[in-house]
Amino acid sequence: MADKRITFDVTSGTPSSVNLTINTGATFTANFAVVNTSNSAFNFSGWTGSSQIAKSVSIGSSSYAAATFNVGFTSAAGGKFNISLGSTQTRSLKEGRYVYDVLVSSGSTVYRIVEGNILVKPGISSAP
Repeated sequence: MADKRITFDVTSGTPSSVNLTINTGATFTANFAVVNTSNSAFNFSGWTGSSQIAKSVSIGSSSYAAATFNVGFTSAAGGKFNISLGSTQTRSLKEGRYVYDVLVSSGSTVYRIVEGNILVKPGISSAP
């Protein structure tokens, strides 16, 4: 799967918006390549990440995390990370629209680096 390239400006702290699709019952991985405003790789060396998916609900309604993504830095110095869910986790998701975000942190510094919508689509066939 190709990297989703995003530019992150630490001055504004505004996350990039990337929409994704998950097929239930399938392994899911989304790869991200992050650059700063100088077009250099964002160095994640020493950083940790967390990410959750929640059902998209109307304003004023409460929501809860439907799943927690695994966050892996595939090239920390190169600004690359991914989020993933195994097939068992995606199988438990109900069809519909969800929201997600990815937080990265180092010490007391925390950035929401990417966020967006996720469309969860049911499968037609089942794996053996």
